[in-house]
Amino acid sequence: MRILAALFLSVGLLLADKVNPNPSEIDEIIRKFAAKESAFAEARQAYTYRQSAKLQEMGTPGGKWEEVSDILFSGAGKREEKVIRAPVQTLRNIIMTPEDLQDMRNTQPFVLTSNEVDLYHVRFLGREKVDELDVYVFAVKPKKLEAGKRYFSGMIYVDEQDLQIVKSYGRGVGIAKNQQFPKFETFREQIDGKYWFPTYTVSNDTLNFENGPVPIKMTVKYENYKRFQAESTIKFGDIVDPGAAAAPGAPGASPATPGATTPSPASSESDLPPHMRQKSKTGATGSSTSTTTAAPPPPVSSGPELAPLYGKPTPKKKK
Repeated sequence: MRILAALFLSVGLLLADKVNPNPSEIDEIIRKFAAKESAFAEARQAYTYRQSAKLQEMGTPGGKWEEVSDILFSGAGKREEKVIRAPVQTLRNIIMTPEDLQDMRNTQPFVLTSNEVDLYHVRFLGREKVDELDVYVFAVKPKKLEAGKRYFSGMIYVDEQDLQIVKSYGRGVGIAKNQQFPKFETFREQIDGKYWFPTYTVSNDTLNFENGPVPIKMTVKYENYKRFQAESTIKFGDIVDPGAAAAPGAPGASPATPGATTPSPASSESDLPPHMRQKSKTGATGSSTSTTTAAPPPPVSSGPELAPLYGKPTPKKKK
C-alpha cells in the first residue's frame, strides 16, 4: 500500500507540474506559440477562401446584414477581396460601422504573432480540454489603445502539441465612441495537416445602447481553403540556342542586312548592290571613290509590348 501511495503521489506531482508550469516555462510557451502564429499568418496569405458573414437583429422589428466575398489572387498574383453577394441590408436598430467590418476581417480570426505579442498583456490561466485537444488557456488584453486600430480582448486556447491557437473567445476593442461590439467565439480547424485556420465565428449577444438593448446573432464562415500556386511562365523574345552563331553586334560577328550578302573587305564597289553604293566625288586633281555599307536596320520587335496585367480590384460595397 505504501508503494502504491508513493506511486500515486509521484504521478500527482507530475500532473501538477504539467498543469502549473513555472513562469519561465510560461514565457517559453508564449514565445513558441507566437512564432507558430507568425508562420500561420504568413501561410494563410498564400490561401484563397470564401468568407460568408451574416448579422441578424433578433428583436422585433429586426433586420439583417449579409455579405459573401472571395479572398483570392488576381491574374497578376495580387491578393484581393471580391464581393460576390451583398443583398440590401435591412437593419433597423443598429448600423454596420467600419470598426465592425475591421473586426470581422481581422480581429475575430485573431492571430497573435511575434511582432504583436508585445502589444498585449498575456496571462496564463491554466490547462483545459477543447474537444479532444489538450490546450493552454491565456487571458489576452491590449496594453494600450491607439486611434484607428482594433484589438482583441479575451481568452485564447493554444494546442499543447502544435502550439497554435485553436479557439478564441472575446470581443474587439478600440477607441470608438457610442459603439457597442459583441462577444464572439472563433473556432479553427487544421488545414493541409499543418496549420490551424479559422473556419467559424459565432456570436449571440445583446448590445446595450442608450435607446435600449438590441439582441443580435452573427455568424462568419471561412470555407474552401486552397493554396494558391502560380504555374504560368511568360517568355520575352526568341529563345537563343547557345550553339548557334553569334548574334549581330556581338564581338567577332559581322553586321548583317536581311536579304543582302555582307561583302568581304576585298570586294569592289561594282560587287555591291545598287542601294549600297556611294556616288563618286571628283576633285580638281582627280577622282576618288569611297564605298560604305548601309547601316543595319533597327531591330525587329519580336511582338507587341505586353500590357500590364494588373486589374482594378473590385470596390467594397459600403453598407
